[in-house]
Amino acid sequence: MALKATIYKADLSIADMDRNYYADHSLTLARHPSETDERMMVRLLAFVLYAREGLGFGKGLCVDDEPDLWRKDLTGAIQLWIDVGHPDEKWLRKACNRSEQVVLVNYGGRSSEIWWDQNKNALTRLDKLSIINLPTEAVDELRALANRTMRLQCTVQDGQVMITDGERTAHIEPARR
Repeated sequence: MALKATIYKADLSIADMDRNYYADHSLTLARHPSETDERMMVRLLAFVLYAREGLGFGKGLCVDDEPDLWRKDLTGAIQLWIDVGHPDEKWLRKACNRSEQVVLVNYGGRSSEIWWDQNKNALTRLDKLSIINLPTEAVDELRALANRTMRLQCTVQDGQVMITDGERTAHIEPARR
């Protein structure tokens, strides 16, 4: 019997002072059975960092040729392609050929550093690609916020992100590679 995705609801109130973006979003996240809370919350953080009209979740782990998040224009052309984790360099090259901009949100501590060391020569040649690395402690704080129903206040200022549920707070300082 196939396992089904677990559904999470997130009400986000985003105040992004770096981009002058202020909005509320009600999101439904489907967490694939093989996905961890950590990865799901990194996807949610990626949404916060790039939130704007038209940004939505792709099928991610369920479909090979879709990103974790993307934004398309009215013609269906992909404007922004966002993936999380440690994808194959060929996958990122393909994404750069299909989209105007590609963002990879890297996390995982030591495994992230090993992945970067193995792929940096090929990836630095991809002009459309931006890579953000998240500190392990920040991802742990994010994971602690994971609940089936979430109400989160998200503040972005000076490149730093603060996400709180009123009881716990995650402080994230993404680093660009």
